[in-house]
Amino acid sequence: MKTDFLNPPGLSPTFGWSHIVTHTGGKTIYISGQVAIDERGQLVGKGDLRAQAERAWECVGIALQAAGATFRDLVKTNLIVVNYQPEQLPILREVRARFIDAERPPASTLVGVTALAGPDWLIEIEAVAVLP
Repeated sequence: MKTDFLNPPGLSPTFGWSHIVTHTGGKTIYISGQVAIDERGQLVGKGDLRAQAERAWECVGIALQAAGATFRDLVKTNLIVVNYQPEQLPILREVRARFIDAERPPASTLVGVTALAGPDWLIEIEAVAVLP
């Protein structure tokens, strides 16, 4: 069982993500979109992208742990941000860097949307992890 994180020549430089992740064998874990909701069902950080991103990543961590995995096992993430603006990218990168292994960053997609399911949600993070 092997996982490879690839950034081949001819593709753009990466900044905390990989273009390609391959995995042979093992268990695949699919994590539904996680948002800034606490264990009581309350929104964390209304109107604050940084606070919501921190809580959403924490929720991904809780989900990973429940499945017997860690952030190091992530192979793909999708970040969905309401009314995304390029000047928000440093915030998202800074928060992500606290959770993601810089030596083995997952493949990642960032998408801007007009709304999420909750009226005050600013970010949702989907993830895929693999275990040997």
